[in-house]
Order: sequence, then structure tokens, then C-alpha cells
Amino acid sequence: MSIGTSRKLPRLAVSRVVTALAAVLVAGALLLPDRVERLTPGTFARIPVEAIAGAALLLLLRPRARRAVAVAAGALLGLLTLLNVLDMGFRSVLARPFDPVLDWVLLDDAEAFLSDSIGPAGATGAVIAAGLLVVVVLVLMALSVLRLSHVVVRHSAVTTRTTLVAGTAWVACAALGAQVSGAAVASQGAADVVRNRVQQVRAGMADREAFAEESAVDAFRGTPGDQLLTGLRGKDVLFVFIESYGRNAIEDPATAPGLGAVLADGERRLGAAGFSSRSAFLTSPTTGGGSWLAHSTFLSGLWIDNQRRYRDLTSSDRLTLTGAFRRSGAWRTVGIMPGVTRAWPEGRFFGLDHVYDSRNLGYRGPKFSWTPVPDQFSLAAFERLEHGRPGHGPLMAEIVLTSSHNPWAPVPTMLGWDALGDGSVYEAVKRAGKDPKEVWKDPARVREEYRRAIAYSLDSLISYVEKYGDDDTVLVFLGDHQPVPAVTRDRHGRDVPVTVVARDPAVLDRISDWGWQRGLRPAPDAPVWRMDAFRDRFLTAYGPR
Repeated sequence: MSIGTSRKLPRLAVSRVVTALAAVLVAGALLLPDRVERLTPGTFARIPVEAIAGAALLLLLRPRARRAVAVAAGALLGLLTLLNVLDMGFRSVLARPFDPVLDWVLLDDAEAFLSDSIGPAGATGAVIAAGLLVVVVLVLMALSVLRLSHVVVRHSAVTTRTTLVAGTAWVACAALGAQVSGAAVASQGAADVVRNRVQQVRAGMADREAFAEESAVDAFRGTPGDQLLTGLRGKDVLFVFIESYGRNAIEDPATAPGLGAVLADGERRLGAAGFSSRSAFLTSPTTGGGSWLAHSTFLSGLWIDNQRRYRDLTSSDRLTLTGAFRRSGAWRTVGIMPGVTRAWPEGRFFGLDHVYDSRNLGYRGPKFSWTPVPDQFSLAAFERLEHGRPGHGPLMAEIVLTSSHNPWAPVPTMLGWDALGDGSVYEAVKRAGKDPKEVWKDPARVREEYRRAIAYSLDSLISYVEKYGDDDTVLVFLGDHQPVPAVTRDRHGRDVPVTVVARDPAVLDRISDWGWQRGLRPAPDAPVWRMDAFRDRFLTAYGPR
């Protein structure tokens, strides 16, 4: 063997390895599913029709056009790969695919969530790694397709025969409906992704027109303030959202016994204090996250299930439930928003006279992962800043309890109401809590910490009403959405519990025709309304008779 030949062999071997890796990368991208649970060997043992059509097209093109098409196709395939990865993430957290038009704003929230969960340094590293990964995927995919185009032309005879055989096999498998591991052998996944994205954009454009028509209908738009909420005059009305408090919390065998005991004990305690309650379910427009979509749906009487609808709503003059209290002139309207860490101009749209956020609740303690302020402290701050002030007039408060926000570790514990101070006492509580990175290694531990977090939120609220509630207290509390699929295991839909609590019997008499069940825990057969139905029914029930 000559020296020249011996030198060529390693280069030839390297070239073949690189070509093989390029083929694996392209085939993997063409067959990549959009759901984590479909990442099985069988998914990648299929025939992608796009590879067959692509090889045929490259054989027909002239060299310059072939290079341009190969690079463009590779970049497009890289983009589709990234979209599939985003779909996996969104389906795992929000139980829906990524919307390429509306969901980019959520990536900023994801970075903030990572910062709170694993620290600013870890979040920054994750963002940098994600950016590099995007560039690497696009470049590698373009280079891989370009390399394979050279191989296709260099071995055109073999490629032609292989394309014909593969095409025939694809057609036969498609006609027979052949499957492997539940997936069709005749794959057209990449084409489906493109088609679905086009349909998604079209649906978004049509949805905007539909939402404009829905928004134009408002039975209370012109109702004078003196005719609004006459059945609640003189009452302190609290609308309290509990983060991730979903139907699964009270029905899933992993969480229901513990939380059922919390609700039963709370019902007993509130009953001893003279309070009664009625409960049912509302169907949320979102799941796993997107709390603001649920809040705005509940308050506006419109179905807000995407970011565009939210933006259109908050730039309109729609009368919200909280805004109705303000229009009446009979209440001071406030918001307790511990999850808000920056300016929140939407507060004006929702008709709130004043908003207390994480910066002005007086909290000087530690954050609990994502949660800036523990729920008990948020309620104590409301009492100190508004409800407990001598001689205050009737109040309407929107209060958001955030301690049950993902990742549910560490979870605060109940303290004496007089021992909260400025929140510094929570330093020791946090140190004794669990590390979210450790908790999320085990799905069973995730569900257990979720249960503990919901129990803490419920106990904080029940204890507050027990201690500070009076004859004029009217409480409406509900979940905003179900937790992430890791907790729900895709069960129990999108329903969330909702409860009305009052000491004055006349308040509950007003909703006697709703058919809601007695107590804090709705049974499986309790009424279920869409969340956007609540505003009109509430304003009707407590309007003039």
C-alpha cells in the first residue's frame, strides 16, 4: 500500500462518518415528535416522505440552485426542529403547543421562573446555552443537508434507485396504514408541522375578528353605577385567586385525602365562626400556567385564552367585575398582587384604585422560589394596609395568593399572625424547606409538595377569615388553573374549584338558584360553569331585584 493511499484511508473514514452523522441528524429532525411521551425508538423507525421528495428534487436541480435549496431546506428543517422542541416544552407545562405568533412573550417569563428556581447565574447560563443551541441547530442542519446533497449527486444512480424503492415502500405503508409503536410508518411529520403552523396563524387572525364581535356584546356596559351590586352594599368583598388550585387537588388520589382534610377542617372552623359557604367548579381558559388569562376571563366575562385576546381586552373599555365595584362609587377597590415585581398598568383597566405589589407590601423576607411573598404575609399586609384600618369604608379587594406557584419548594409554614413582623422570620422557614431541584427529580415528590403548597394557601386564607372576618365579609375564592401535567397526569380537565363564603345569610340566599353545593369542597357532581360566565351571573345575582 502506498503512502498516498494510506493517508487517504483515514480521511475517507472521517468523511463517511461525517456523512453518516449528517444523515442521522436530518432523519432525526424529520422524525422528531412534538410530545415528550412520543420520544420512543419506534418513532425514529419510520420513513420520512420529506427525505424522499428532497432527494428527488436535488437530483433535478442545477449545481447553484441545488446548493441554495439545500441550505434553505436545512435552515427550515432546523427551525422546524426548534419549534418541535418548544412544543414539547409547552405541552409539558401548559398542555398545548407553542404559538409562534403570540407566545414569544412567555419566554421572558420562563427566564424569570428559572432565575427564581435555580438562581440568576443558572438562569443566565441556561439562556446563553439556549441561544447557542439555536444557532448550532440551524447551522448544523443547513450544513448537513448541503453535505447530503453532494452525496446524492455524486451517487445519482444509487440515489435514484433508493428513492424509487423508498417511495414505493412509503406509498405501500401509507395505503396499508402500517404502524410502529403506534406511529404511522409512512411519516410526513415535517410537512404536518408546516401545515399546522400555517393553520395556527390563520386561526389566530380569524380569532381576533371573532373576539371583536364577542367583546361588542356586554349586558352591563351602560348600567348606571347606582344599579350595580346593590345586594352587596356595605360589605367587604374579597376575590381571592389561589395559584394552581385545580380540580385535581381535591379529586386525585395523590392529593385529595390530605386537601380534603384541610377543607373539612376549614369548614368546621369557619362554621364555628358563623360562616357558611357554597361551592362549584369553573372551567379555566388555561392550564399549567398563564394565570393572567384566567384572572381576566373571570373578571371580564370574556374567554381570554391567548395573549392577543389579553392585550385587546386590556386596551378596551370593557366593564370588569372589579371595575363594576368602582363604577358604583360604593367601594374602595384595591389589589394585593405579590407576584407583580414591576409596573403593572393593567391595574387601571381592572378598575383598582390602588395596587399593592411585592415592592410595597412591606415584606423584607426571602423569596420562596418563584413566590416573592408568602400568602399569609400577603393577607396580613391587606389587613394592616386596608381592612384593619379604623373607620375604613366598604372594600373590594382582588387578592392573588402565589405560594402554590410551581415549583412548590420550599413551601412556607403557618406562623402566628402577630409574629410575622416584616417577614424576616421567614429566613429560617426557607432554610428548613426543600430544594426544588431535588424535588423535581421524582414525580411523586412533586405531587406531594404541590399538595403541601395548596394546603398552605388554603390554610392561610381560612385562618385569615376565621381571625379577621366579620358580618360584612364576603369571600369568593377560586383556583386560576390546573397545575402542570406532571401533577395532573392529564386528568380532570381544566376545571378549578370556586367557593363563596359569607356570614350574612342574605348573601348566599341571593345565589340559591345557582345550585352550588354547601361547604368548601365541591363534589364531583357539582355544577360546572365556564369561567367567563361568572361575571354576568354575579352581577345579576347581586343587582337590583
